[in-house]
Amino acid sequence: MSTDQTPADDGPFRSDPSARDAAPQFVLPLVVRIERAAPPARTDALETAARAVLVMLADERSAGEGEWARAMRDWQDARIRKVVRRARGAEWRRAEALPGITVTGKSAEVRVFPPVPLDGWPKDLVRLQVSGTDLDDPEPPAPADPGAPVLWLNPELDMSAGKAMAQAGHGAQLAWWALSDDDRTAWRDAGFPLAVRPSDPSRWPALLTAGLPLVRDAGFTEIAPGSCTVVADHPALR
Repeated sequence: MSTDQTPADDGPFRSDPSARDAAPQFVLPLVVRIERAAPPARTDALETAARAVLVMLADERSAGEGEWARAMRDWQDARIRKVVRRARGAEWRRAEALPGITVTGKSAEVRVFPPVPLDGWPKDLVRLQVSGTDLDDPEPPAPADPGAPVLWLNPELDMSAGKAMAQAGHGAQLAWWALSDDDRTAWRDAGFPLAVRPSDPSRWPALLTAGLPLVRDAGFTEIAPGSCTVVADHPALR
């Protein structure tokens, strides 16, 4: 199941875990387009999902008095959940008709929607499949640019593409929260360049202690609770 739920103390609004758990729970829906004849490459899907989360966070409708601002605040005041579902054909067209933002990569299309209550999904999204987001890279991805943001995946974990998309999205979100306003603006104006790559196993322990934003999974699906899944390595945070 392609779900990401963060630990209780990762958000900027509440540091009290009991308060977060007591708050109404919301989820950020992401839908990846997977056509039978032309599925996206795995790494491109992960990177596109991460950018989609950033685009939603930076959108003017998500801030101040914007039309999505209340939902964004409610979502971030509780546990930060993300769910990735898949769509094709008419399913994708119905998803595109709902309020949201479509982000396109080299081969991937991901649509992100404003947060919804955990049990209040729109009918055209709730019917979409969560499982089955297993994707491959036709060719090995190029090495990550050391001068650009990189979301390093735990090389010891075996995650489905949907699960990894959710984890990459959360890594991007933690990096966004950690940046200054000027660094956020620069990243947004550049189009949110980033890479998602598995860490070299020998480097992973050093990344965990580098003081960079770190995603720990709640462990509801696929992996054990507390697993470290992603380190968000942004040049401005080094």
